[in-house]
Amino acid sequence: MESILQVNNLSVSFFSGDRETEAVRSVSFEVGKGETLGIVGESGSGKSVTARSIMRLLPSPPSHMKNGEILFFGRNLSACSEKEMESIRGRDIGMIFQDPMTSLNPTIKIGEQIAEVLIKHQKLSRKEAKKEALEMLKLVGIRNSETRYNQYPHEFSGGMRQRAMIAIALACRPALLIADEPTTALDVTIQAQILKLMKNIQERFGTSIILITHDLGVVAGMCDRVVVMKNGEIVERGTTHDIFEQPRHPYTLKLLNSLPRLDEKKKAKLVSPLLAGRDTSHPLIEVKSLKQHFDLGKGNVLKAVNDISFHIKEGETLGVVGESGSGKSTTGRAILRLHQPTGGEVLYQGMAVNRLTSSEMKIMRRHMQMIFQDPYASLNPRLKVVDIIGEALDLHQLTGSSSQRLKRVEELLDMVGLDPAFALRYPHEFSGGQRQRIGIARALAVEPKFIVCDEPLSALDVSIQSQIVKLLEELQQRLGLTYLFIAHDLSMVKHISDRVAVMYMGKIVELAESEELYANPQHEYTKSLLAAIPVPDPTIESKRLRAPFKEYADADKYQVENSKLVEVSQGHWVAMPAG
Repeated sequence: MESILQVNNLSVSFFSGDRETEAVRSVSFEVGKGETLGIVGESGSGKSVTARSIMRLLPSPPSHMKNGEILFFGRNLSACSEKEMESIRGRDIGMIFQDPMTSLNPTIKIGEQIAEVLIKHQKLSRKEAKKEALEMLKLVGIRNSETRYNQYPHEFSGGMRQRAMIAIALACRPALLIADEPTTALDVTIQAQILKLMKNIQERFGTSIILITHDLGVVAGMCDRVVVMKNGEIVERGTTHDIFEQPRHPYTLKLLNSLPRLDEKKKAKLVSPLLAGRDTSHPLIEVKSLKQHFDLGKGNVLKAVNDISFHIKEGETLGVVGESGSGKSTTGRAILRLHQPTGGEVLYQGMAVNRLTSSEMKIMRRHMQMIFQDPYASLNPRLKVVDIIGEALDLHQLTGSSSQRLKRVEELLDMVGLDPAFALRYPHEFSGGQRQRIGIARALAVEPKFIVCDEPLSALDVSIQSQIVKLLEELQQRLGLTYLFIAHDLSMVKHISDRVAVMYMGKIVELAESEELYANPQHEYTKSLLAAIPVPDPTIESKRLRAPFKEYADADKYQVENSKLVEVSQGHWVAMPAG
């Protein structure tokens, strides 16, 4: 196979004063024409630094390419001037970034951003560029291209913004496309659509792709060969089939073993000694006809949560899944009164939470806590860990002296698997997984019985995700905790949840025991979610990516507004359209 890109002995360091951090060390690989190469590894492995080095997008200083060469069709990109690179970027090499919202210019219309690339590199007139941009919007599956051309990034959903990024990256038909975590921030069904789109475009134009990801399930269907990186070095390489079937390096094996699989049976759940012998048949949490509406102005109302009911028994984990905008996070916040519900009731041990005064709610928060989605944004960067966790202790007057406070914080850190000495450090000194453990310790500080886990894994690498799930399960068994576990990763939800509720457009459309829901989904929307989950098996996944993807079309088949949840079998509830 003809190679279009060769990376030879690439070494990149970052300098801060006298301190040198080696981000990439002696990395070599090549990409063939029409081939997809996967570069996998956890955060900090050096994969994104490698990709940005190819595009010469790393700021210098603090970065410095210490050694190596990058040959693109034989031309050494590392020796090119910035002006020469400007002509190569977009025209010969395109790049899709992880977060399209920060990559797109919020002040320029989407269509004009695509046209701008064509005007610069293809020397087209504005009229010709607009015509080509409209065709690109259609090519990447954006309907009503004339209307969408004149809209701004904030008017697009996450999946549509990523499609627009792909349109920009491919506008000049580049020979090489670098996709840096292109689906990490997307729901599973949108991810499936984007991956299929990339595959179709590759087959149509013969584009070579470098796919950077930490998700080996994504790699299984997309890539011909795989490079595994750890601590700035390549630890294993091979064909996708070889990597999945015969991994040689312990790190590769660790990544593969971290992937939750839908076809694996759940492990039997251990009952907490604190709950053994107690009557746990009565619900700890009851949600009755909960509504959470938001006034958008001009007579428009967003019914984020639209008349839902469910219960959670003591010691149980109820998983809530659905795409962005389905209402699952709003449900969790409404239960904890972080939003004041528009209607309905939330009962904690029979007490109506939504009727409590602010002072009564302050006391109630000892029993009900939350673990937030983003471990980076949810911790105050100006406070040390002892004060981040200690705030809750102070608020509820749970410790007396400062020495008692520090001792309790150290106990909590030890409980979540962190060194007690970390109490005197700041958030920026920790990895994402460590920060999430701090967030869990903060939630546990007041000894709650019920915790809302709001997408606690979405910002983490797959191996760190499995560690956090294991920790949550151990804490539940040890402390008798009850969880509402919110996520869009259905594979992980299956393994941690006793029952699963599927949300769509503010409604629960299906609710069943975890194993039953995955083995025998009843609702079409649930089936579409399950069908979109990547399978960590190259043989299965490559066939799926070449088959038509069946999306769930609500408008014609299903009336969300008037639906009701009915029991179709024992313990299996499905929303049925009215009439």
